[in-house]
Amino acid sequence: LLPQSSEMFGLIASGRLVTTSWEQISTTNCVAELSDADSVNHIVIFLTGQTPFPDGMGGAVYFAWPDLSGGLPNWQLLGHISNQKPSAIFRIGKLKAGEINTQNSFALLGHKAFNHINALVGISVEPLNIIEGQTPAAQTEAGNVSSFMEFSQKMLENLFNYASSFAVTPSDMRMKPGESYVPLSSLQQWYTNFERRLQQNPSFWKN
Repeated sequence: LLPQSSEMFGLIASGRLVTTSWEQISTTNCVAELSDADSVNHIVIFLTGQTPFPDGMGGAVYFAWPDLSGGLPNWQLLGHISNQKPSAIFRIGKLKAGEINTQNSFALLGHKAFNHINALVGISVEPLNIIEGQTPAAQTEAGNVSSFMEFSQKMLENLFNYASSFAVTPSDMRMKPGESYVPLSSLQQWYTNFERRLQQNPSFWKN
């Protein structure tokens, strides 16, 4: 089911470049390392478009903190992607390293990942009717993050359009000496920068 996993999935950690480096550990499971995971709040998992899921199948997305003692990774379910939902944003910043979900295909494989010193992101190809019935770990809030980003972008567009409706010409400015004006280009630059930072890290405004 995963003949070309490295070409099938993409991983983005907020503020970092895209990675498509996946290690296939079974016919249905692959993993990717996430270095310095303590500094990452959100990740994005997506289909690259090279290879779709087989009909009726999807990918359950898991996250695991490293076990420096060499034991099994502590896999926690984040959510899923599918052909109908080709990308998803997951919050990993509040996942606790001590929690473990033994009811998943990675735990059943007994993958110890001796060569991994970093956190792991795993994708397991499973039937959609099984994936959609699973409950993600608490605090991942994939849906809430997506809704927040959508709301923020709509708010930015609304502010920009509203402010643009009051644009005046230089001659109009001279007729109202008591008013202060902001160049429309500076508002456009602010909008572009804010949207870019929001896409990189939806929680950047908290810092």
